[in-house]
Amino acid sequence: MHDVRELIEQGPDAVARLARRGHTLSLADVTAAHRRRTALREGADRLRAELKRLSRSGPAGGGGRSAREAGRLLREQVQLAEAQVRVVEQELTGVLQAVPNLPLDAVPDGHTEKDAVEIRRGGPDPVAADPARHHAAVGEALGILDGARSAKLSGARFSVARGAGARLQRALSAFFLDLHTQQHGYTEYAVPYLVTRETMTGTGQLPKFEEDLFSTRVGDRELFLIPTAEVPLINLVAREVLEAGQLPLALTACTPCFRAEAGSYGRDTRGILRLHQFEKVELVRVCAPEDAGRELLSMVTQAEECLRLLGLSYRVMLLPAGDLGFSARMTYDLEVWLPGSDAFREISSVSDCGTFQSRRAGIRVKGPKGSRFHPVTLNGSALPVGRTVAALLEQGRQPDGSVKLPEVLIPYAGFARIEPGERIS
Repeated sequence: MHDVRELIEQGPDAVARLARRGHTLSLADVTAAHRRRTALREGADRLRAELKRLSRSGPAGGGGRSAREAGRLLREQVQLAEAQVRVVEQELTGVLQAVPNLPLDAVPDGHTEKDAVEIRRGGPDPVAADPARHHAAVGEALGILDGARSAKLSGARFSVARGAGARLQRALSAFFLDLHTQQHGYTEYAVPYLVTRETMTGTGQLPKFEEDLFSTRVGDRELFLIPTAEVPLINLVAREVLEAGQLPLALTACTPCFRAEAGSYGRDTRGILRLHQFEKVELVRVCAPEDAGRELLSMVTQAEECLRLLGLSYRVMLLPAGDLGFSARMTYDLEVWLPGSDAFREISSVSDCGTFQSRRAGIRVKGPKGSRFHPVTLNGSALPVGRTVAALLEQGRQPDGSVKLPEVLIPYAGFARIEPGERIS
């Protein structure tokens, strides 16, 4: 969320930067709401000061019954003024919560994935496109993916993995977590998968994206299933004041992620690329504002290392302003080559969110001489398990129909190759 005073001070520049993302900001409406809140706050402060002065005068001030009546009326005026302040503050908060983050100047213009800028490619040369390599067909032939039974259990956009497929998923989770905790300096967390509305609001999922979330209610208690571990990881320090020496925080977790995908019906209906439930290892960093650029590039490199060690072909893309996530001010996507679809597809997004989330979540840092500031939050997938499985099946398929695993995974999986009939070797 934005600081309303900073948004007003930036004026036309903020309007122009938001327009790059396709968002129209009425600066006049924001300014009017801010002025109305300021006037009401000042009025309430004056009434409270008058009530305090009257209370201090006490019986010695004289006046008897008329003074008590004046005090009662003044208290009622204070309560009314405070109620008016709360109403206008809620209105202004609602307006500000709907305003996305401001893109950085280095972010290219554009609104679709076609406007993204390719930064570099990595891994081996891409294998030739081949529809027979589609991971759904490969997984079914091997006997490790069972789309029919997943549909029987839960309907569309769910998956069932069996045998070597389930072991491969477990191996990937352990491999990613070991890499990030042992080599990249992250602390692993086990976090709740159900969180409060306040927690979802802190990272920007609410109120804008409520239709994309799964929720549950038991009695009067409302909870949301997390769409990513970014939500609980960042909110671990919500409403806290950190010491500057604690930065940067480096947090990771592997969790299931739940997404309604309300706007994606008809897309990626085959296979395991776009599911309502999937597992993902998430990276989160919280740092000082001056370190954000360096931290972002470091996280991109850490996500890339997962792909390089797995021997997968990929590319790094800088997203355009109109394709940024709501909370992000800059994002790099890592796209893995899927020969079965003849396309590069997103496997990781690494985003710099500036102070957008730390303001919403109330995260502050105690600086020198008692000063306090909002830190920058960054997040990235490293990596989603299902999409990595899809890439391994498609890029690792051999002429005899088997799938060869990268050497780095063999100690985790316990096998080097998956053969038709779910045989492993």
